[in-house]
Amino acid sequence: MSLFKSVATFGGFTLLSRITGFVRDMVLAKFLGAGMVADAFFVAFKLPNLFRSLFAEGAFTSAFVPILSQKMVSEGEDAASAFASRAISVLSIVLVIFVFVVEVFMDDLVRLMAPGFINDPAKIALATELSRITFPFLLFVSVVSFQSGILNAHNKFAAPAAAPIILNLMMTGAVFVSVPFWDSPVLNLSWSVCLAGVVEIAWLWWFLRRLGVRLHLDFKLFQLLKNADIRTLFRRIGPGVLGAGVYQINMMIDTILVSFVGTGAISWLYYANRLQQLPLGVIGAAISVALLPILSKSIKSGALTEAAHTQNRAVEYGALFSIPSAVALIVLSAPMVNILFERGRFGSYETEMTALAVIAYSFGLPVYVLAKALTPNFFARGDTKTPVKYSIVALISNVVFALLLIKPLGHVGVAASTSIAAVISAGQYIYGLKKRGYWSFERALAIKLVKITFSSLVMGVVLYFSLRGADSLFTNWMQSSFWFKTGILGLICILGVASFAIMAKLTGILNWQDIKHFLPNKGKQHG
Repeated sequence: MSLFKSVATFGGFTLLSRITGFVRDMVLAKFLGAGMVADAFFVAFKLPNLFRSLFAEGAFTSAFVPILSQKMVSEGEDAASAFASRAISVLSIVLVIFVFVVEVFMDDLVRLMAPGFINDPAKIALATELSRITFPFLLFVSVVSFQSGILNAHNKFAAPAAAPIILNLMMTGAVFVSVPFWDSPVLNLSWSVCLAGVVEIAWLWWFLRRLGVRLHLDFKLFQLLKNADIRTLFRRIGPGVLGAGVYQINMMIDTILVSFVGTGAISWLYYANRLQQLPLGVIGAAISVALLPILSKSIKSGALTEAAHTQNRAVEYGALFSIPSAVALIVLSAPMVNILFERGRFGSYETEMTALAVIAYSFGLPVYVLAKALTPNFFARGDTKTPVKYSIVALISNVVFALLLIKPLGHVGVAASTSIAAVISAGQYIYGLKKRGYWSFERALAIKLVKITFSSLVMGVVLYFSLRGADSLFTNWMQSSFWFKTGILGLICILGVASFAIMAKLTGILNWQDIKHFLPNKGKQHG
């Protein structure tokens, strides 16, 4: 399977997941707003997702998938399945113990995650109660991430990318079930998170069974840890915790610092980050997930020229989608936040604060996607130590800039520090890969990136003047009905996409014949 097909498959289903996620967040904004209850829930929701990104989707998957892919190539399916069974057994045992310990000390963890809550006992109590309900989701979703890694190694990307849709639908359903009976849906909402994790496991188990993958749990932990492959896995996991999870760690730091800004600030950053996550998840995550097994197999088989070509295409695809996405988010931040979230308990002030954070996050979007495209090059070679060194520098940068900017800019300064850290992180990856001879930044690629940037800026100008034109023709159009303002924004976006497509054709950054060649044949399915 080509990189383009893999990215398209994963990205397409991730896009559907993000759309259902926006529906979920629209519902949350309406019924939770951006006050104390919302702040407490978002802390509780972030906790399991933080550790999931660090240990499951981050370090564990980045270490596990290359080993599994290499075993499939060199030793066959039976050996790969035996290794996978041992790995899932160790992961499950460790996570059960970890979840139990965290549940016991949850009050202290919440105080650490949101120290700004300390002066509000009711807020601390609610956040702790909700966190105890949601935290077991870490165990369930880590198993889901592990199952996804196996499917990805077999070039099956659709089912794993679709799994988060289950969470979005169940959370949305929990709100509507709760509203007629309770003042706040927050408790049922928290329980729905855990239940969704169980359903996701069942969903992916069915696809693994179709592939013929049989996993057998073994609870003899100490015997498992003596296995050479498991020891190799854990040696790579250790440094990979920071290397693969730097973004989530930065988000955790953002939450800690912004809790001092005041009520609503955590919610503003959450909603802003959700907007950024649409292109980030569809583009950055799709490229990273699709690239890792492809690079691993190319490097293992000695096809280094093919690996270098694949890496260049990954950077190109990332830039082609992330740069125009960033420009569009910057220009259209206010109307997008207004249409998606401004209703019920989420008012115009919340829209303004959230839109400012969207702009700050968006400046770092292209470089973060670039880092996501370059990181698998290290993991595919079994090098998890170098990314952690880069990540430490990025983390320190994030904290330093956040502390410098939070006083004059508030929550916007915290968001801006994340973008600055992304720039520093991407710069390190470019330098490190070139220094080791793993990848060279070709002149042709550099020219194409300049053309993509220029085309995106032209699109940004078209979007800006289209927005001003809408303001002139339809006074206060953003305060009109949902469908009317959605139609206006839709027309503006169509003009923007058209202008980018025209510039892409004129500058030669899009070769339609190549894209047509990459697309799957009619009737052929991937997943």
